[in-house]
Amino acid sequence: MKATAQTSPPTTDEILSWAEVNRTHRIRNGVYQRGGRLISLLTDFGRINPCYPDEAQPDGEAILYTGEGRRGDQHLSPGNRALLAAVESGHGVPLFNKLAPGHWQHMGFWRVVAAEHRFDEIENRMLWRFTLKKAPPSRSRRS
Repeated sequence: MKATAQTSPPTTDEILSWAEVNRTHRIRNGVYQRGGRLISLLTDFGRINPCYPDEAQPDGEAILYTGEGRRGDQHLSPGNRALLAAVESGHGVPLFNKLAPGHWQHMGFWRVVAAEHRFDEIENRMLWRFTLKKAPPSRSRRS
């Protein structure tokens, strides 16, 4: 059996390459879930993909995160179900912010605390909007 080196999780605000983000977030979509459990999230706050108009709140402690579904009304897809289930479980997940191609900011761990399915007039479609709150620092995290 081949031994693998343990790598420590990235620190908040650390700038990472896609290869480094991909160690945690194994897909290119914004919501990574496995077996219905939320693992990690990507955002760009609508700068690169305007169809996902995520919004950081001024205090930096909350984010309105847009669910998955690029076109048309968003439904309870596997990713949106995992986000909804995370409201109940309360576990923290890492959030990575795309700054530019190949440059990602680790924004720390966040908990999904609320969910709403509503019509967005700007997008002219039904969107799932999830409220993320910054998770308190912890010595160990398991996702």
